[in-house]
Amino acid sequence: MANQKYDASSISILEGLEAVRKRPGMYIGSVGTKGLNHLIYEIADNAVDEHLAGCCSEIHVTLNDDGTATIKDNGRGIPIGIHPKAGIPAVEVVFTILHAGGKFGDGGYKISGGLHGVGASVVNALSKWLEVEIRVDGGVHWQRYERGKAVAPLKQVGTCRKNDTGTTVTFLPDDEIFEKTRFKAESIKSRLHETAYLNPGLTIYFEDRREGCEEKKVFHEPDGIKAYVRDLNEGKETVCDIVYFKKSQDGIEVEAAFQYVNEFEENILGFCNNIYTQEGGTHITAFKTKFTMIINQYARELGILKDKDANFTGFDVRNGMTAVVAVKHPDPRFEGQTKTKLDNPDAGTVVSSVTNDEVQLYFDRNLDALKAVIACAEKSAKIRKAEEKAKTNLLTKPKFSIDSNGKLANCESRNPAECEVFIVEGDSAGGSAKTARNRRIQAILPIRGKILNVEKASIDKVLANAEIKTMINSFGCGFLEGYGNDFDISKLRYDKIIIMTDADVDGAHIDTLLLTFFYRFMPELINQGHVYIATPPLYRAELKKSEREGKESKSSKGGKKENAGKSIQYLYDDKALEKYRKEHASGSFTLQRYKGLGEMDPEQLWETTLNPETRILKQVEIEDARMAAEVTSMLMGSDVLPRRQFIYTHANEAEIDA
Repeated sequence: MANQKYDASSISILEGLEAVRKRPGMYIGSVGTKGLNHLIYEIADNAVDEHLAGCCSEIHVTLNDDGTATIKDNGRGIPIGIHPKAGIPAVEVVFTILHAGGKFGDGGYKISGGLHGVGASVVNALSKWLEVEIRVDGGVHWQRYERGKAVAPLKQVGTCRKNDTGTTVTFLPDDEIFEKTRFKAESIKSRLHETAYLNPGLTIYFEDRREGCEEKKVFHEPDGIKAYVRDLNEGKETVCDIVYFKKSQDGIEVEAAFQYVNEFEENILGFCNNIYTQEGGTHITAFKTKFTMIINQYARELGILKDKDANFTGFDVRNGMTAVVAVKHPDPRFEGQTKTKLDNPDAGTVVSSVTNDEVQLYFDRNLDALKAVIACAEKSAKIRKAEEKAKTNLLTKPKFSIDSNGKLANCESRNPAECEVFIVEGDSAGGSAKTARNRRIQAILPIRGKILNVEKASIDKVLANAEIKTMINSFGCGFLEGYGNDFDISKLRYDKIIIMTDADVDGAHIDTLLLTFFYRFMPELINQGHVYIATPPLYRAELKKSEREGKESKSSKGGKKENAGKSIQYLYDDKALEKYRKEHASGSFTLQRYKGLGEMDPEQLWETTLNPETRILKQVEIEDARMAAEVTSMLMGSDVLPRRQFIYTHANEAEIDA
C-alpha cells in the first residue's frame, strides 16, 4: 500500500454534474426514499420561489404510473434566451450547471429556498431522463436531458396563449443512483401541505396516478400558519387562543403563531424561506430565549415568582406550547447542504426584537391568556421537580461495570467506531446470539418481553423500568427528557445499535416500542444514523440430496455455476418463498419456518443475522420530523379512534422492506 503511486495524475477532476452522481448524498442527504422525495421538493421549491416573487399562484405535483414525477407551475417560465457567458439557452444553464440560477445577485429573487441554486441541476443529474417544458411569450419550448446532459437542443414545439406562462418538469429517478425509485406519497403530501400553510396565497394540487394508489388532493390554507397551529393541536385541549404576529425589520420578515394545550410537551417548528429547519437555528433559539424571559418577567410582576433568583426554566415555559416560527431572509446561511439549521446571527437579533415587542403587546391586552400560560409553567415546574427527584435516584445508584451487569454481554473492543450492540428479546435468542457473535466487536443485550410504552408513561415510570435503565446505562450517553439535557452522543459506546427481534407480530411490536423510546428520549441516535433493525429470515430452504446432486452434475458439465453450492437458501419474506417455489419443483426441497430467533442454531444466526458480510440491516431514519411526531403520538398514545382510522386507511400499504 505504501508503494502505491500518488502524483498529479492521481487527482481527479469531475466535469459538469459528475460530482453529483458520484456523491449524491452530499446534495440530497441520502439515496433512500428520503433523498428520492427530495427531488420533487427541489423542483417544487423553485416554483414556490416564483410565488414569493409574486408571479405564481398554482403548483401541480403529479406522481405518474410510469414512475416519473411531474411538477407544473404558472410562474414566469424559466428564461429561454441565450446566456451571455455560457452561450447556451438559460434554461440549459439552470439544468446542467451547478450554482446557476436567479438566486444570486439582484436580478432574480429577493427571497428564495431551494438548494443554494443547485436544485434543478441536481435533480437532472440524478434522473435517468428529465424533460422541461416552458410556456412563455405565446410559445411552448421543450428540451430533454439524460443523466444530466442535454440530448436535444431547446426547441419550440407549440403555441399557447400570451398569458399562459410557466414551467413543467417531468423526470424519472435513476435506478443506478437510488435504492428505490418509488415515491412515498404520504411524505410528499405532508410537505406540500406544509408549504401551503406557509404560503396562504398559493394553491397546490397533488395527484397520484399510480395503479392502486389513485388520489387527488388540493392544499390551500388562506389562514396560513394560524391554521397550521390549529391543525397541529387538533383533538387536544387548548388553554388559550392562537397568538399570531408578523413584522418586518432590517429586511427580515418574522411571522409566528403559537398556542398552548393541556399536555406536557413542546412542539416548535422553524422555517426559513419556506424551508423546514429541522435542527432549528438562530431564529428558534432567539424565539425560545426571549419568550422565556418575557414570561419570567410577567410572573415576577404578578407576584407569582417571589424569590428574585427564582425563574421558570425554558422547558417549564414552553411545555404545552405548539408554535410555528417562520422567517424570510434575503441571504440565508445554513449549516449543511440540506438546510437543517439556520446560521444567520441577524435572524436571531430580529426574531428576538420582534418577539419581545409583539408578545408583550399581546399579553398586555390579554391578561387571561397570560395567566393561562403562566399556569402551564407553574404546573410544569412542579412536575419537573418531582421527576428530577426520580431521575436523581436513578443516576445516583451505583452503576454496573460495562463488562458485566448480569445482562449485557459486552464486546472486547473499546473503540466505539467498530462496536455494535444487539438488543435481543428473550433468553433463548440471547443465548444463541452470545454464542454466535463476534466477541471482539459485538455486544448482546437481552431484554425480557415488551418494554414500557413511553408514549403513555410518566418520566418516573420510564426511569423505573428495568429494561430501559439497562439500555440507558449500556449505551453510556445518557438520555434526553422534557425538562433537561443529559445526552452526550460523544460518549456513545457503540456505532450501531441493532434491534434484533423475531420476524412476527410480537417482534414488530417490540421494535415499535423500542423505536418510540429512542425517538422520544434519545432522538439523536436516530438522527445521526446509529439505530438499525436486523432482518432475520422467515424460512430456510434446503434442496434434497437427489436434487442437489443433479445440479452439481449439471454444473460440472458446464451448466449454470450459480446453482452449484446453493443447496441452502434463506428466505426473508413470503414473496421470496413464492419465487423459490416457482424455481424449484414441489418436493425437491425441505422447508423450515423459523418461529423465532431461538429456533436458529448459533451458526445459522451468525450466517443470516449477525455476520456483517451477509446480514441485512435496515437503518432507521426520519424523513418528515413533524409527521413522525404526529404518527408516533397517534399510534402509541391513548386515543384509540384515530389509531383505528389510520390502520384502516393504510393497511393495504404495509410491506416488508428488507
